[in-house]
Amino acid sequence: MSPTSVAAARAPKAPKPFYANFGFQVLAAMVIGLVLGFIARNMGPDAAGQANWLTQTLATVGSSFVSLLRALVPVLVFTAIVASIANLRELNNAAKLVWQTLLWFAITALIAVVIGIALGLIIQPGLNTEVAAEAAKAPSSTGSWLDFLKGLIPSNILGLQASTRVSDSGASTSLSFNVLQILVISIVVGIAALRVGPAADPFIAFTRSFLKVIHKVLWWVIRLTPIGTIGLLGNAVAVYGWDALAQLGWYSAAIYIGLAIVLFVVYPVLLQVNGLNPIRYFQSAWPAIQLAFVSRSSIGTLPVTERITEQNLGVPREYAAFAVPLGATTKMDGCASIYPAISAIFVAQFFGISLGIEHYLLIAFVAVIGSAATAGLTGATVMLTLTLSTLGLPLEGVGLLLAVDPILDMGRTAVNVAGQALIPTIVAKREGILDQATYDRGESIEALDDAQAVPAQ
Repeated sequence: MSPTSVAAARAPKAPKPFYANFGFQVLAAMVIGLVLGFIARNMGPDAAGQANWLTQTLATVGSSFVSLLRALVPVLVFTAIVASIANLRELNNAAKLVWQTLLWFAITALIAVVIGIALGLIIQPGLNTEVAAEAAKAPSSTGSWLDFLKGLIPSNILGLQASTRVSDSGASTSLSFNVLQILVISIVVGIAALRVGPAADPFIAFTRSFLKVIHKVLWWVIRLTPIGTIGLLGNAVAVYGWDALAQLGWYSAAIYIGLAIVLFVVYPVLLQVNGLNPIRYFQSAWPAIQLAFVSRSSIGTLPVTERITEQNLGVPREYAAFAVPLGATTKMDGCASIYPAISAIFVAQFFGISLGIEHYLLIAFVAVIGSAATAGLTGATVMLTLTLSTLGLPLEGVGLLLAVDPILDMGRTAVNVAGQALIPTIVAKREGILDQATYDRGESIEALDDAQAVPAQ
């Protein structure tokens, strides 16, 4: 190769125009979604009293994007967990890394729930609300410790559940998946593959290859995020507007203040204590946090979270491939700590029920131990019912909060994902396996080629 060719090969690539930046596209989509949402809300219902065409269009676009993400979740969780367990055999201190990861999951969850309890007692959102008592109604699905324990036992090898609904037009059957059951199945299969030894090598190789394919497909779906953002955010504004937020203003403010404290105070302090620059962390992790905010899906954000954890934050591939998928299903500082703590206190205050120190200890216990229920059942709402039932509070209180749940869920998911990238980084630093030079660069995901979108396994 001639010197000219070498120089050309080493020359930096021309910077992308600002409108080609993925982050800019998402931000622009949020603005467009807000504008279209307000237009749709001001248009009002159609002549038949149904949602107007613009609201229906936004709802269809948003739900289609979420459906694409959900369609890939079962196979993504299974292949990611099995491959990550197989990768642990390449680490000399695998057992210590696992326990350190779980310990830090619990520590940050405890910190988050204490902040939630403190804010609930200081702001008193249940006493400062304009929502009517008539809005209280029991949720259609609830959580209990029995449901959680039963959910650990897979009903079938695929972790699928079928439900049939009978109506005047006939019966319809739909399939859903239980992420917690898929997680249990994946862990068992991964451990079994390790115990089998060389005979399982073809299976592990196939799983790793399949995971790369799923990551690539999911990356294509993620590229549709700007379009999905317009639909999701626009529909939320069109359906809920600011009326629900005004009625639950102090409650919503308490949730977002708690999320902000965890994201911008607690996490930076933990990073600083462990000798890591918080600014560098946010420079690297922001694309995943941003995507989580608009998609409201930790698992849907998983490929981006794993990619930035490994390639931007400097966590070794073998460890990141284990910790990030595990965190995507069980590490929920937003949904399982801040949210249920403040919400439980809101419900108690609204119904005039006094809580003692034992109740606050139970809230902390549920947040630290029951986080997996958030993935295993149907999300943060069921995690809230699990907390309320443990405290003996009326489940009808959940109905008071459902109007603003989609708006709160964006912030909750962003904090969830931030924590899922944070813990592997801290543990890797403490164990001396973090690539400090990579971390200190604070590289943005936009600096990486799309060909690198699929992390090596």
